[in-house]
Amino acid sequence: MCCRVGHVIEMKVEKTISSVVEDNLCTGCGTCVALCPKDAIEMVIDEKKGVYVPELNAEKCNNCGTCFKVCPGHEVDFKGLNLEIFGKEPEDVLIGNYLNCYVGHATDYSIRYNSASGGLVTALLIFALEEGIIDGALVTRMKKDKPLEPEPFIARTKEEIIEARGSKYCPVPANVALREILEGDEGERFAVVGLPCHLHGLRKAQRVNEKLRERVVVCFGIFCSTTKSFLATEFQFNRMKIKKKEVVNIRYRGEGWPGCMTVNLKNNQKFSELYPVYCDDKFCSFTPWRCTICVDETSELADISFGDAWLPELTQVDNIGTSIIIYRYELCGDILRQMVQEELIKLEFIDISKVGKSQGGFQRKKYLKPRCTVSKFLFNNKKVPNYNNHYNYLPQQTTFYDYITVILPYLKNYLAFRRNLWVLLNVYCMLLSYLKSKLRL
Repeated sequence: MCCRVGHVIEMKVEKTISSVVEDNLCTGCGTCVALCPKDAIEMVIDEKKGVYVPELNAEKCNNCGTCFKVCPGHEVDFKGLNLEIFGKEPEDVLIGNYLNCYVGHATDYSIRYNSASGGLVTALLIFALEEGIIDGALVTRMKKDKPLEPEPFIARTKEEIIEARGSKYCPVPANVALREILEGDEGERFAVVGLPCHLHGLRKAQRVNEKLRERVVVCFGIFCSTTKSFLATEFQFNRMKIKKKEVVNIRYRGEGWPGCMTVNLKNNQKFSELYPVYCDDKFCSFTPWRCTICVDETSELADISFGDAWLPELTQVDNIGTSIIIYRYELCGDILRQMVQEELIKLEFIDISKVGKSQGGFQRKKYLKPRCTVSKFLFNNKKVPNYNNHYNYLPQQTTFYDYITVILPYLKNYLAFRRNLWVLLNVYCMLLSYLKSKLRL
């Protein structure tokens, strides 16, 4: 893009993904990699932080600015995107637009037992594939040659969909696989499964890429409180006395509900740790900073969202798996009804108020002001994303208590991202647990 001034031609240089990385706002979603017209961006692992970051090849880059336009790290226009996708702003700002909510699970015992919770994502994808609704699905599995790294890919068979089941508690640049969708055959249709940040990137990319709008026919969103850096798995291996180089494969969930982490080693040893045991306050300390300022827990821009059903009436009796479902797009309702009729899944209506109770963090996530204030103070005026006032419906008057509940986790986070301070992390978490019990934080 250029403009003529007298006899001099000046080139207008657009912002690139590099500015997002410099501002520490990158979510690691991978959207920029897939949409770059010059194939000038690659996702690489920052070994110190244990996260993916995009690396821009300056020689290939033509400064078109596409990577910046599709990036959800620096900005997500929830109001505009809701109007474009669903035709209206959400009445329930905590949940987003929705048509109905359910709890349910797959009727196939193997799928249900070996998934994170209920197996509904796996069951729905298999059904959509076999019915010809989609030709493939963007999902994630762990790499066979590098078992601690995720591999986003397009699953085109039932077996590949099953191979990708279960949660991955590590960074996943899922949207790099959007390139395979863009390069697919004419007329092919796809589903995309992702966390909120992945779907933010996809929806922004669909604004500028007509092919993505046409080919992605349904978006499956996964509830997400925060993701975990690769350091979290490394920390857990230290606790389990496992060497990374000996690992053959890892699963973070499965084998019933709430499931367990299972690690297989080269010497045929198998280590297991129950999910509620390993996913404790220490493991959750390894949250990348950008995740702490996200305001979307339920994947509000998805056509249908899924999460663990942490409800007392279910957790006391369920040891196989049940999911919370929020569907926002009528096509998903049609699929759900047909699958219930064919006894492929079981569903029960649930009141919207119970969806919030099943997670507990929706309102905390929306109340961004304390986190922004503390971040700017602790991290040298660190920039924050523009959400187009998405959280302004909440009271803006903050109290000392609000700031304390933000500062304490950030201090824990500081210790977690420094390997030489992990001993202090253990001590701090014990003290924090004591303070929470006393102050009811």
